Amino acid sequence: MQEYCNYYQAIIDRAQTLGTISILKSFDHLCFDRTLDAASGLFEFFVPTSQEELFLRLMAYFEKEGAVSNLKQVPNRLAQGESIV
Repeated sequence: MQEYCNYYQAIIDRAQTLGTISILKSFDHLCFDRTLDAASGLFEFFVPTSQEELFLRLMAYFEKEGAVSNLKQVPNRLAQGESIV
């Protein structure tokens, strides 16, 4: 059986996008992120189970600081046959 990453979506404040994503990328293998809708700031995050606790702690901090909102875990769209493109 193929295992998929945990999948999250969140809105990132446009003015804080670069800093927020840079911090996430500074942690090796924490998550893979993509912009789903640039106009609204909607991002998707693929998070390995082994990194989920750290990812959620960072996102809680970002939410407290106003950089991230509407973080939610949703079914992984790739596990449901959708393409990444």
